[in-house]
Amino acid sequence: MASETHPVLVERSALVRADAATVHGLIDNFHEWVKWSPYEGVDPDLTRTYTGPDSGVGASYSWSGNRKAGAGTMTITESIPAERVVLDLAFTKPFKNRNITAFLLEPHADGTRVTWRMSGKQNKLFALIGKVFSMDKLVGPDFEKGLRQLAAVAEKG
Repeated sequence: MASETHPVLVERSALVRADAATVHGLIDNFHEWVKWSPYEGVDPDLTRTYTGPDSGVGASYSWSGNRKAGAGTMTITESIPAERVVLDLAFTKPFKNRNITAFLLEPHADGTRVTWRMSGKQNKLFALIGKVFSMDKLVGPDFEKGLRQLAAVAEKG
């Protein structure tokens, strides 16, 4: 029973008043994330390691920081210009977990609708914790903040 898993989905969307190519460029290159990620500033001593190409499929970003920042790796597994970026997200600290994260870009009359989606499985322990603290309520506000910051950077041009 300890290996039993439960699905999890967290998703937020926002309108960014910039073209999809600009938005895609900010997501598809992990070096750009320091400009907009809601997790920047959580640990001023965060260690970052970039491997693979600068952007696109195979680009990888690892981080290691204090307890709040944790540690893990993100690797781009799919990148379609101006349409989507899909990541394999693996946390190693403070707990081990793996999720698929996708940024979906849709053209809109006023710019680009960006949807940030994370899906995966929770083990039984996290499913139990989730009954008190839902992943949507824990992570959703971070996605909202990140989308606001992404919009601010993209809209500056």
